[in-house]
Parts: sequence; C-alpha cells; structure tokens
Amino acid sequence: MIVHTTPKSVPARHRAQLTLTDVSLLRGATPVLTSVDLVVTATSRIAIVGENGRGKSSLLHVLAGILPPDSGTVQRIGTLGLAEQEMHSDDARTVGQAIADSIATALATLAELDAAGAALAESGPGAEERYAAALEAAEALDAWDAERRVLIALEALDAETDPDRLLRELSVGQRYRVRLACLLGADDDFLLLDEPTNHLDRAGLDFLTEQLRSRTGAVVVVSHDRALLADVAETIVDLDPTPDERPRVSGNGFAGYREARAAERERWEQDYERQQHEQARLQESLSAAQNRLVTGWRPGKGANKHGRATRAAGLAQSVHRRQEALEAHAVTVPEPPRLFRFPELRTRAGAELLSVDGVAVAGRLHGPVSLALSHRGRLVVTGPNGAGKSTLLRVLAGSLAPDAGSVRVQPGTRVGVLPQESSLPLEQRAAEVYELRLGELEAAGTVSPSETVGLSQLGLLRAREANKRVGELSMGQQRRLDLALVLAAKPHLLLLDEPTNHLSMALVDELTDALAATQAAVVLSSHDRQLLRDVDDWPSLQLGPRSVQFVPSGDERLPGS
Repeated sequence: MIVHTTPKSVPARHRAQLTLTDVSLLRGATPVLTSVDLVVTATSRIAIVGENGRGKSSLLHVLAGILPPDSGTVQRIGTLGLAEQEMHSDDARTVGQAIADSIATALATLAELDAAGAALAESGPGAEERYAAALEAAEALDAWDAERRVLIALEALDAETDPDRLLRELSVGQRYRVRLACLLGADDDFLLLDEPTNHLDRAGLDFLTEQLRSRTGAVVVVSHDRALLADVAETIVDLDPTPDERPRVSGNGFAGYREARAAERERWEQDYERQQHEQARLQESLSAAQNRLVTGWRPGKGANKHGRATRAAGLAQSVHRRQEALEAHAVTVPEPPRLFRFPELRTRAGAELLSVDGVAVAGRLHGPVSLALSHRGRLVVTGPNGAGKSTLLRVLAGSLAPDAGSVRVQPGTRVGVLPQESSLPLEQRAAEVYELRLGELEAAGTVSPSETVGLSQLGLLRAREANKRVGELSMGQQRRLDLALVLAAKPHLLLLDEPTNHLSMALVDELTDALAATQAAVVLSSHDRQLLRDVDDWPSLQLGPRSVQFVPSGDERLPGS
C-alpha cells in the first residue's frame, strides 16, 4: 500500500517524512526485499548499498511510489525528485523544456503570485487571501531563485546550457548531467538518486557532494562511490545477505557501517563454522548408531532371541534420537561473499607493448600525446569531461584513427578494452554471450582451448545470473559481464574506461588489488575519487582542453614528462 498524504506540488519542508513499514517485494517467486523498515525525515542523508542485483534500485522505486510492494506500507508527506540509473535516449524535449518542466511548480506559483497581485491592486473580493496564499507558496518554494539554481548546477556539472539543444542529440553523459542539474534546482523535499556520480568529472563530483551535504531536503542515494558515501551518508541501508535475510540499517556513517558489517560477517561465519562442526559430529554419531543397529540384528552365535530383540529396539531408539537431533540442528547457511578471481595475464618481459607518438584528434583530443607501455606498465588518464579521455582510449585500442601522430601495438599483443558504455545483446543469455566470445577467440587463434577461462571461474556472475537474458540483469551485473568478456581474451594490455561504474564496492576493491598485481599493462581512465587515491602511485596523464601533462611516479619517466 502506498499513501501520498500531500500533493506532489506542495513541499512539506520540516514536516516531510517518508516511512516504510515491514515492506517486502518479490520478483516472481524470488524475494527482493524482506521486511524493510525505514524512516526518511526532512534532514536524512541515507545511502542504500549492496552487491549488484540485491534490490537497491527496487527499494528506491518503492520509496518513490512507482513500484508497489507485495506487502507492507509506504507513507509519504512531501514532494520528491527521482534520478533513475537508466535514462531513455529518445526524449524529444530541448534543454530549455527540461529546465521548465523541472521547475514548473515554481513558475506556476510565480504566475499565480502575479495574477493575485493584479487582483489585489483592483481590490477584488478575496484578493488579500489569494495574494497571501500565493506569496506563502512562492516563499516555500523559493520560486524566484528556481531557474538560477538550475543554471548554476548546469554550469557546475559541465552540462549543456543551450536551451535549444535537443536532449536526444546529447551524449549519454550530457543527458545525465542535465537531468541531475534540473533535480538539484527543483529543490524537492526528497531527492532520490540512483548512481548519480556516473558521468561526472572531479569538479562535478565535488559540486554534487557539497549540494547533497548542504541542501535543506532529504537525500537517499544508491551508490557504489565510496568517497561520496564517506562524505555524505549518515545512515547506511545494507541489502547484502544477513543471517535473518533482513537488511541492516546503520546510523554511524560509512566508516561505522563498514566496521559493523565486517564484525557481523565474522560472527556469522564463526557461528556457521561451529554449526558445521556440530552437524558433522551428529552425522558421525548417527552413522555409528546405524552401523550398530545393523550389526545388532546379527549377534554372535549363542545369543538368545530376547537379548537380540532388546538390543535392536535400543539401537533403533538411539538412531531415531540422533536423526531428530540432526534435523533440529538446522544450519543457517550464509551466502558466501562472491570473490573475484582475476586470471593470470602473462606478458613478455621487456617487450614494448604499446608505443604512441604525437597523437591528436581534432576537436576531441588536444595533443600531441606520446607514451610507451611495456610489461607491467601503468598509466592513469585524468581530466574533465570533454578533455578526450575516452577518445584517447579508443585511439589506443585502434577503433579510432588519430588526425595526427601514430600508434603502434607490438605484433601478437592481445588488447582488452572495457568501454564506458555497454553494448551487450539484451535478448541472449549471459552464459551464451560468454561462450560465443570464447568460441570466437579460439577460432581466431587468439586464445588456445587450454588457456580459456570459464565464466564461473571468474566469480563475476552466479549460475542463476549467468542463465538470465542480458536484458534481465541489473546494470551492475551487465557491467560484470562486460568485464568478463574482456578478461576472456587473456589480454597483455588492458584499456579500462570508467571501470568502476555500476560495480559494487567489494568488487571495486578486489579489482583495484588485481590491477595492482597483474603482469599485464594497464591504462585506466576514471573519475572514481577513491580509486584514484588507491592508484596515486601510478604515472598519470592529465588531459585538459588545451594542454597535456604527464606526471611520473617515483623514478619512472614517461615520454614527454
């Protein structure tokens, strides 16, 4: 049941509250959310976290009122704005129309205030009451400042500001940033954001963080961005598996949540291990009793029938008691953490895998860019949106020819490319997509049958996820499949464009460790602030609109530095 206690157009401000009581949600016969209790007040800063496919977006949709729960109640007082993780590319509106739609209530309120003012000047009946009501509504919305708030956000997020540009003509990142700016400017009571840091550069991330911390209304964010969670979240809703299958709500910020989560997981695993030992002991005792029962029916020669029967009855009772004890001792099996197993990627020591000399792409990548990467080479590519990071990676991958300069890849070098956006076939099953990829690699002689890595070996998708159609997977699960397809080729050189987008925090940590250890050369482009902190000892290439700067690490020098 969903109860909206005020119209969407009326902000409740300090009275705003969103309450979930014993909410459960099923997808077919599979539980997605179980007995969720949550209160969002006017000042809440809440983050929803969990592995890919755990129901984070579903919980956000329940909060927004667009997905009814199967049981439980949802009550809301106040207005809300929602940014979903996926965004349609066929929006026929212009940027100006999107802005006007986002602040339509404020604009209508100002129009009513003007009309009420004119009526007041004419001293019409009820004019004073009408004007007072209109003025109160405009003040509640801070309506005079609404458009300016959106324009400031557009500038700060490096979004399109031309009001005549069609949204469908913009890139995915530009559409996301326009929508986010409109939501920030709308100033609703509740702001619900699903992975809002995707497609933001460092300046945009800093602006968003400050906006979420300082806004007067509540914030509920689904995010894997560890830096954002540490800077903004005061309450964490964790949807990862727990012993009782209920979500955990922690009120001690992100650091406190991680400590509590680790402690609970350790207790859970210790309890499970003790139960496993006890079950094994009971099973052994039952087996011994069953063996005695069998041999008890075959006593030695000379034993009387009465003694044999008495012995058999006693053993049967012993077996029965042990069976009851074993059945009563049910083991609460925790879902083990899914461990990412990064394959061994061997390269030729000393070989120069990639050589780039004076590369530039007109209007997209300021040059010249020169670099070289060998065995275990590392490079981080940074810069604001539009500086040419994705363009450079496409040039390195050979999918885009530069207007100037040259790129040389050592013959026989296998290059793995993880693009920023997925292009998976949505109707095929994930396992089929992966098997087809392996078949192509083997047919081309890229990877021999003895080198292939099965999808299950990587630990990126569970069996039930691999058997789903790609279109049925979450964005994070699709990203895991993208990563699996890249690793299937056992590349000598990895080109990774925003690899942490949509991935869970645990997987990002595991991927970071794997990239630090692999023998393959790695070129990494990312805005993930925590990831950049983790690889701050790598050499970096800083792209700007009119300059390129190499920053070496330690004694290592790159060409042009």
